[in-house]
Amino acid sequence: MDKKNALRAGALAAGTTLMMLLMSSPALALTRDDGDDPGTGLSVIETLGLYVLLPIGLFAVIAGLVMALDKSHQKKDPTSSNVRTKADAKA
Repeated sequence: MDKKNALRAGALAAGTTLMMLLMSSPALALTRDDGDDPGTGLSVIETLGLYVLLPIGLFAVIAGLVMALDKSHQKKDPTSSNVRTKADAKA
């Protein structure tokens, strides 16, 4: 990649990042909006359970089901046992 394209890509990335930061400033507001009714926060245990343990558990269940219901071990190619690798003919 030549320098001109690299400079153009860097300027585009910087401009996009700057615009995203400028547009996201209302998300950092400290005042509440009308109708805003936040609930109680999650404890550390609830957060870990919801965002760490639950995904790991779901992954383990799905992986276990895939391994338990795998049928590939029953499929065998019957012709592979009839193939010889050494040639019988002598020249």
